Amino acid sequence: MGHLAMGLLWALPAWWLLWDEHASALFVALAVLMAPFPDVDKYVAMAFPNAVHHHGVTHTVVFIAAISVVAGALVTAAFTDRIDGWTAQRFDGRRTFLFATAAFAVGGLSHVFADMLSAPDISTPIEPLWPFVDGSWGIDVLYYDNPWWNVGFLSLMVVVHLVVAYSAFDVRGSSRTGEA
Repeated sequence: MGHLAMGLLWALPAWWLLWDEHASALFVALAVLMAPFPDVDKYVAMAFPNAVHHHGVTHTVVFIAAISVVAGALVTAAFTDRIDGWTAQRFDGRRTFLFATAAFAVGGLSHVFADMLSAPDISTPIEPLWPFVDGSWGIDVLYYDNPWWNVGFLSLMVVVHLVVAYSAFDVRGSSRTGEA
C-alpha cells in the first residue's frame, strides 16, 4: 500500500502538466502500475536465491530507466492509436513513448525513494545509484510495515487524486480544454 501511495504522490503533478484529464489519468495509472514493480526481486530471488536479493539491482535508477524504456516501447506498440483516440491531444508514436516511459519511471523511482525512507536496519541495504556509486542511501524515517502509515497515506493520496481529478472537470462535465 505504501508503494502505491508513493506512486500516487509522485504522479500528482501530472494533473497540472501539459495533458488533458484523460492523459493525466492514464499517466497516473501507469505510474501506479509501476510503483510496486521493483519488488519483483522477491519472486526472482525464490528461483535464484544466490544471485538475486531484495533491494538489489531492481531497486536501482539504472534498472528503473531500462525497464521504463522497455515498458514504454510496449505501450507505444500496443496502444498509441487507442491513447490518441481517447485524449483530446495528439499522441503519435514518439509522444506516446516519451509519455509512457516517463510515467513508468515516475512510478519506479517513487518505489526506490520510498524504500530509501524505510527500514534500512531490518532489510538489505538499498543502493539506488549502483553501479555508479557504491553504498547504501537509506534513512530510517518510517517503518514500512506500519499499517496506520500505509493505509492513512494511501487513503489520503486517493482522496487528493479524486479531488484533483474532479476539479479537472467542471460541474457541466466539460474538460479544462473546453471539450465535453
